[in-house]
Amino acid sequence: MIDSRELAREIAKVLDEKKAENIVAIETEEVTIVSDVFVIANGTSNTHTKSLADEVEYEIKKRLGIDPEHIEGRASGWILLDYGTVLVHVFDRESREYYNLERLWTDAKTLDLSDILTED
Repeated sequence: MIDSRELAREIAKVLDEKKAENIVAIETEEVTIVSDVFVIANGTSNTHTKSLADEVEYEIKKRLGIDPEHIEGRASGWILLDYGTVLVHVFDRESREYYNLERLWTDAKTLDLSDILTED
């Protein structure tokens, strides 16, 4: 079974390959029982946001054989893919600014993704 951090890093790679913006991973296991890691990113449009979520679902299944346990918000500006220990939040820009999850979880550590994310 894959470790939560490894899964989060693989999800971040998929998002990066599909040109997601502002990809962050927050280690939440010490501040909530909901998950071990949040992966947060945003798209540049509603279409891009939906394609990011679709690509994560497709590629994680293809690469690791893992399906999300649940998906919420396919018709909104915030799509949640629940991988159990890893929650993936894919926003459009406006929703990301409005909900500002990073501000809500300031007590949690950030998982370093600098070695896997490309610089634009």
